[in-house]
Amino acid sequence: MENEVRHRPSPGLYLVGTPIGNLGDVTLRAVEILRAADRVLAEDTRITRRLMERLGAGAPLVSCHRFREASRIEETLALIRGGGVVALTTDSGMPGVSDPGARVVAACRAAGLPVSAVPGPSAVTTAVALSGFECAGFRFAGFLPRKPGARTRRLQELARDDEPVVLFESPHRFLRLLEEIEAAFPGRPVFVAREMTKHFEEARMGSPAELRALYAGRAIRGELTVVVGPRARPATAEEPAEAEGNAGRAAAAGR
Repeated sequence: MENEVRHRPSPGLYLVGTPIGNLGDVTLRAVEILRAADRVLAEDTRITRRLMERLGAGAPLVSCHRFREASRIEETLALIRGGGVVALTTDSGMPGVSDPGARVVAACRAAGLPVSAVPGPSAVTTAVALSGFECAGFRFAGFLPRKPGARTRRLQELARDDEPVVLFESPHRFLRLLEEIEAAFPGRPVFVAREMTKHFEEARMGSPAELRALYAGRAIRGELTVVVGPRARPATAEEPAEAEGNAGRAAAAGR
């Protein structure tokens, strides 16, 4: 395993998933890529620097937030063409998932340059797992639009799904979001996760009204991941009959 970590990766762009909170969740492959990279494109260099110092990685850090991403494309392409290894990170989780990164990836693919993913922790799947909602799938919607009309239309569209819906929200819009969920998803439970994998991790389940009462007047810190539960599935006539049949067979087997 030690030899694998020290292996020089092939030239290309590497999308490195970073811990969503606890730095101990970093993967061995992420360590390998960050240590070997010739340059690291970071959404916030201050946050990524803390991770790299923890890992003993010393590659040059270059900011690549959403206002700078387009300006980083040409130099990134040139570096990879010259045999360089470029790592792309965001503040937490996977680049390009409600975070910068998609434009750099698209440019590399259009230029025929290698792009690889180094999967890591995800706030989306972590929150879905913590929620305990039984589902075959879910809808990830990320951050909602900021304009009231666009937010309402988006929520109404999402409410047509029977499966859970996962949203990201900032602290100062969270209570407003709960009101909007109550209107768009009547009767559906809500799970809220904050500071996941950190020392002050908080996970709450309830109705939108219950959660509003819980968080009202509190200083909320950190982005929140919100999971709206699935639509309640009405019982069908066949289900009770099937259950009765199973019970009857079990009783007969016990005689």
